[in-house]
Amino acid sequence: MSAPPGPVSPAVMRDVLGHFVSGIVVITAAGPDGPLGFTCQSFSSLSLEPPLVSFAPSRTSTTWPRIREVGAFCINVLAADHQEISAGFARSGTDKFAGVAWRPGPSGAPLLEGVSAWVDCTLWGEHDGGDHTIAIGHVQDLGADAARLPLLFYRGRYGVTADPGDLG
Repeated sequence: MSAPPGPVSPAVMRDVLGHFVSGIVVITAAGPDGPLGFTCQSFSSLSLEPPLVSFAPSRTSTTWPRIREVGAFCINVLAADHQEISAGFARSGTDKFAGVAWRPGPSGAPLLEGVSAWVDCTLWGEHDGGDHTIAIGHVQDLGADAARLPLLFYRGRYGVTADPGDLG
């Protein structure tokens, strides 16, 4: 009989799960003092009936609690040419909307120009997700631009390319 596995290290988990390709979104809201937003990699469709989506902001996020208070937000699915927007909304302590074109979405939350898709939501609920919060949005409206390819993230980088060492 073999011994049970030991604890999983965060570095190994990040490396292994980095093999799963994900898109990148920016969650935005119309705050009382101006627009709010942050980059998020953990986003997915959750339910068709009722229409629900989920995402997981870090527990250390200072923006998510302010968006939670608003109660309505827009999930902006970034397009392939939005690497700078992704990086900009991931930074703390800066004007994340400086130089970023947007218009109010149906809820009033910023809908970023040129996104691949957008999903306007109200907050449905939250759950404990370890070092993240699992937020669930009730979809109120949504749209997509089929001509805009999404921004992908794979193995710690934007885009999906094979590492020559992986081709064996």
